[in-house]
Amino acid sequence: MKKWKQAITAVILLLVVSVGSIGIIGYVRYKTLIMENPLEDVIARIQSDPNYIPLEDVSDDFIQALLAVEDPEFYSHHGVVLSNIIEAAATNMREHRLAMGGSTITQQLSKNLYLDSKKTFQRKIAELFFVHDLEQSLSKDEILELYINVIYFGDGYYGIGAACEGYFHQQPKDITMAQATLLAGLPQAPALYQLSDGMMYAKQRQHAVLEAMEQQQLINHDQLAFIYRQPI
Repeated sequence: MKKWKQAITAVILLLVVSVGSIGIIGYVRYKTLIMENPLEDVIARIQSDPNYIPLEDVSDDFIQALLAVEDPEFYSHHGVVLSNIIEAAATNMREHRLAMGGSTITQQLSKNLYLDSKKTFQRKIAELFFVHDLEQSLSKDEILELYINVIYFGDGYYGIGAACEGYFHQQPKDITMAQATLLAGLPQAPALYQLSDGMMYAKQRQHAVLEAMEQQQLINHDQLAFIYRQPI
């Protein structure tokens, strides 16, 4: 029995040390990146782009669709959703890898601004520090505005302005509900859903977007069916 207790204690200590080491590495990565490129400078560069689109110049349909499918609690959480983290942790432990991220829009913005897509624990720790900075420095509308201006929609289109012009020859304010719900689904997997060669998959994803909107009572089932049938 004593040997078992000693073994369990050793395992616990090893876990504590490992978690602590990961946390330190993640923090050092965050500090290095933020010192090299201060958040204010990064934001200023993005906003100075001539193709930058203010939030008020974007279709409300697109904003609703994007939030419904990516982050329904965006305006009520503080950058992370605890239930998502717990679910992600359970999945990661079960599969022995970072298979599921549980990311909010603020987390995704952090990754787009500073981090790569490699799924490591150190990167997730660094991401949380960037999330804290964004949530403390910016309003929710400012975070959302930055996000829709940097996300990738496939076919070489970064940002909502480029995507609307490139795919539909429209301004973001003027796209239809069908176009808005189609676009809102693309950032999850732009290489798969891009409209040049992935329209079939993009339409499937659009249906998932519409279902999310129906579940959140933004549209009803008849509207879902009608929008889905509309030409793009």
